[in-house]
Amino acid sequence: MYTSRIAGMGKYVPENVVTNDDLASIMDTNDAWIQERTGIKERRYIQKGDDNSTATMGVKAAKIALERAGISKDDVDLIVFATLSPDYYFPGCGVQVQELLDIHTCPALDVRNQCSGFIYGLSVADQFIKTGMYKNVLVIGSENHSGGLDFTTRGRSVSVIFGDGAGAAILTRSDKGGHGILSTHLHSEGKHALELSLKGPSTEYWVPQIIEDDPQEDIPYYPYMNGQFVFKNAVVRFSEVIMEGLKTNNLQVSDIDMLIPHQANLRISQFIQKKFELSDDQVYNNIQKYGNTTAASIPIALTEAWEEGKIKEGDTVVLAAFGSGFTWGSAVIKW
Repeated sequence: MYTSRIAGMGKYVPENVVTNDDLASIMDTNDAWIQERTGIKERRYIQKGDDNSTATMGVKAAKIALERAGISKDDVDLIVFATLSPDYYFPGCGVQVQELLDIHTCPALDVRNQCSGFIYGLSVADQFIKTGMYKNVLVIGSENHSGGLDFTTRGRSVSVIFGDGAGAAILTRSDKGGHGILSTHLHSEGKHALELSLKGPSTEYWVPQIIEDDPQEDIPYYPYMNGQFVFKNAVVRFSEVIMEGLKTNNLQVSDIDMLIPHQANLRISQFIQKKFELSDDQVYNNIQKYGNTTAASIPIALTEAWEEGKIKEGDTVVLAAFGSGFTWGSAVIKW
């Protein structure tokens, strides 16, 4: 079988910076409260008229990844697009990217695994390359959260967390063993699905019924999160899936050169860092600047860590994510 390696990465975030103080001006919250609980100082939001959407941000990140990989758009064999905030209910963003990049009849698929979406997408791409079906796969994570958040005091516990942005990676075939993506590990536990969810509009509770009911509390089209429950599960699953990846490849925690966790909450990342006794140089966090960008958080962070020279050839890089579903996963990469 072939191996797959990341040949190029790119990221895009909107120019519009929204600070904690900006949010405090429209809801009952404050900078100290947000930073204490999440570590977030600011995030980026799409603005009307700035030519940004989930798909177009993904395209902007993809163009950078393609250039860095040194391949043409016409060399892309498959697009895998991870998001929970597509531009349309259907079709998915993958085909929008195919059209916007002007790629002729390239297959495209969407992954709906929320915070774990990029890891799931990476795993799908890795399998297609390993089996020889495709040579170059474009994997994108992109989110437009600001278009669907409750910016009132009622929604503050969730709305202060999320931001907009996109990240992309080009996976390409390699004949060199012992490097590239060594393994990926995926899990889910559906019994906790509603602990972090957005239930409507859906085919079970569609727009006409929502309008008729006119709910004022527990509004179904705003996200719900059982924060403490999610946190407790996240720290357990993060630890498990990181160790699973290391053991599969006969590695120790001390072999990790860079851990990039999904940027869900800085306190979760710090908990994992302390548990594994990793130094600040071994863990990359940027949630302080961007908030939780869900499927985009890992590719944005991975791109930034590489741009800053914190990931070098030969490094062992571990990616890990946990989120709605519950779903979680990890990837172990020899750079």
